[in-house]
Amino acid sequence: MRTWQESLPFRWDLVTPDQLGTLLDGAAPPDLWFLDELVTCTGKVLARSGNGDLYFVGRSLDSMFDLLGGVLAGLVGVQRLHRLPLSFQRPAVRSGSRWRRRPLTRAEVAQGRRFLAAVGLTPHTLARRDRPAVLVDVVHRGATFTELFTLLRDWIDAEREPWPVIRRKLRFVGVTRRTRTSPKTYRWQQHADWTRTLPAAAVTNVSLDPWVWSYFGDHQVKLTRSLYPDRWLAEDTGPGRDERTRQALAEAAALVAYGRSRAGRHAVARAVGRDHALAQPWLRTLVTNLTRS
Repeated sequence: MRTWQESLPFRWDLVTPDQLGTLLDGAAPPDLWFLDELVTCTGKVLARSGNGDLYFVGRSLDSMFDLLGGVLAGLVGVQRLHRLPLSFQRPAVRSGSRWRRRPLTRAEVAQGRRFLAAVGLTPHTLARRDRPAVLVDVVHRGATFTELFTLLRDWIDAEREPWPVIRRKLRFVGVTRRTRTSPKTYRWQQHADWTRTLPAAAVTNVSLDPWVWSYFGDHQVKLTRSLYPDRWLAEDTGPGRDERTRQALAEAAALVAYGRSRAGRHAVARAVGRDHALAQPWLRTLVTNLTRS
């Protein structure tokens, strides 16, 4: 059986990019046409994180992870960033008159728990955290969050860790496609029963321009392969070296560089400052630190 380290897709560390070598030599400057929308959305995600550590689920928000990697680099006492590049997409099987995703196998559940443990999301550590664990992902119908919550909750029950304590340590921030609001607007959390087992403030959404949302979720070239359950136990094939991957790497590196810049940090600070959550002391301190850097 492959270990979780062998199965986890490789991704370059772009905050301390000593692995890149000459990969970006000759690469065309990336067109960051989505930058203003990304900055605004990133500020809102920070503001609504409750001063928690951010876990980016899947690959869709890799650009937000990269931007924040630059923004928060070198700041003391700020959110820690993690990637949890899991996907739960898998073939459907018939269940009565309906089709549903096939259940995870016992081996996949065990491997999924190893992935969670690798980023510190075990039942034991969750019960003893001093700040929330904030899971962030683009959301359409909430299926990924539902499966991730189920994987965690079943593990918590199996380990007999205190759910009343852990429920206060978990938060979910969904990045949704911006639409006109109305009483008929679909809100994914209202259709997911598990969200009602968490405190009201633990599940929140941030909207994003639909073109940018679709780019991140459907069209952007990613630096890692998708990690479906069918691939959770497979050895990683390593990073791509083709021209499309080089251009994607140039885009990611440019986002990190912008985040590290004075202009980038001030832009994110302004985006945070426009959110009503700024009344929280920790957030005011973060904005002050960003504007001073």
